[in-house]
Amino acid sequence: MKLWIFLSSALILYFTYGFYISQDDPNVVPGRLKRETPHGLYDYKGVINVHTDLSIGSSSPQQVIEAAKAAGLDFIMLTDLNLFRSLGNLENYHGNTLVMVGSKYSYLDSRLIHYSPKRNVIGENLGEVQVRLADLLSQPVEANADDLLILAHPYKAGFSWSGEFPSGLDGFELLNAKSLSIRSWETSKPSTIWSLLTYPFNPPLAFLRLFSEPSEEIELFDRLGRERPVVAFAGAEASARAIAITDYLIKFPSYQRSFDFLTNHVLLSSELTGNPNTDKLKIFSALKKGQFYLCVELLGDPKGFFAAIEEHGRFHLPGSKIKLTRDMALKIQLPVRPTSFFEVVVYKDGARYKTFNDDNVELRLTEAGTYRVQVRVSPYLPLPDAKRWMTWIYTNNFRVSP
Repeated sequence: MKLWIFLSSALILYFTYGFYISQDDPNVVPGRLKRETPHGLYDYKGVINVHTDLSIGSSSPQQVIEAAKAAGLDFIMLTDLNLFRSLGNLENYHGNTLVMVGSKYSYLDSRLIHYSPKRNVIGENLGEVQVRLADLLSQPVEANADDLLILAHPYKAGFSWSGEFPSGLDGFELLNAKSLSIRSWETSKPSTIWSLLTYPFNPPLAFLRLFSEPSEEIELFDRLGRERPVVAFAGAEASARAIAITDYLIKFPSYQRSFDFLTNHVLLSSELTGNPNTDKLKIFSALKKGQFYLCVELLGDPKGFFAAIEEHGRFHLPGSKIKLTRDMALKIQLPVRPTSFFEVVVYKDGARYKTFNDDNVELRLTEAGTYRVQVRVSPYLPLPDAKRWMTWIYTNNFRVSP
C-alpha cells in the first residue's frame, strides 16, 4: 500500500513538473520574424551527416526528405555509411529543399564524410574507397577542387582521430549531436536521464540540456586555424534510432527533431534559383570555403545574422583570407537583440580578444591573425537549471595576413 502511494505521488509530481516545463520556451529571439540578411546576402540553412535505412538510419530516403521539408531546411546532405552505390536520382529539389547526396566512410578508426557535385560514389567497395580517400588526404585542399572531405566527430569515443591532421582534410565537425549527448552522459548521468524524462513535455529543452561547449573541438579548430585554412561544420548525426515498444516503433529522436537542433547557414551573394545543378555548386562552394556559420537553432532563428570584414566598401565573408590594410573593420550584426543576457565575443588566434554587449558591432582590425566570432546567450531554463551560458552562433575563421 505504501509503495502504491509513493508511486502515485511520484507520477503526479512528474506530470505536474512536465506541465510546468511544457510552458518554457528557450528561444532567445522574439518569434520567427521575417529578417533580411544585410548587404544583399542570402542565408540558407541546412544539415549534414544524415543516415537513412540504406545504412544505419531507420527511415527511407524519401521519409527523411519529408522530415527535412517539415523542418524548413533549404538543403540537406544525405551521408549514408559505407554505401557503394549511387543515389544520384535523389539529388534534386524536393519542394523547397535541395537534396545533396554524399557518403560517410570508415577510415582508420574514424569516419570521413565525402561530397562531390560530380560523383556520388568514389569506389565499389571499402578497399577502393579507402585508397581513394588516402590519395585525397595526401594532397593539399586546393588540389581537390571537386571534393569536400569532413572528419566526423573527431573526439567521439571509439572514433577519435589520432596523429596529425592531413593536408587534404577540408575541416571537421565542431558540433556533432551524438558527441554532445555522449559527453553529457559521461559528465553527468543523472542530468542526461533527467533530459530523457523531460523530452516528452519539452523536446527543445531536453536537447538544450545536453549541450555543452565543445572545448576539445574548439581547441583543435583554433590550433589548426593558426596553421592553415580549416572549416568547422555542425553535424546532425541523424539516424532516428527505432525503439520497439509492444507493437509500435518509436523513432528517437525523430529526424525532424534532429534537424531542428544544429544547423549550417551558408551565406551567398546570389540567391538559389531552383536549378539543382547550379544550386548544389553554390552550396558546395560555400561549404568548401567555410562561407557559413554554425547555429544551435533551438536557441532562436539566426536569419539576419551578419559577420564580415569590410575593406574599402567590400565585404569579406567567413572563410576568407585577406591582406591587412589600414582601413579594415570586422562588422557583426545580430538579427534582433536577444531577450536574455548575451555577449558577442571576438577571438583572435584562439584567445578571447574583445567582448561586446551590443547587437551591432564594428571592430577596427590593426593586427594580422585568425579571427572568429561566437555569440553567447544566457537563457533562463526551468529548475533545476536556472540560467546558463550557451553559444548560439559560431562563425568560421577570417584569416588576416600581414
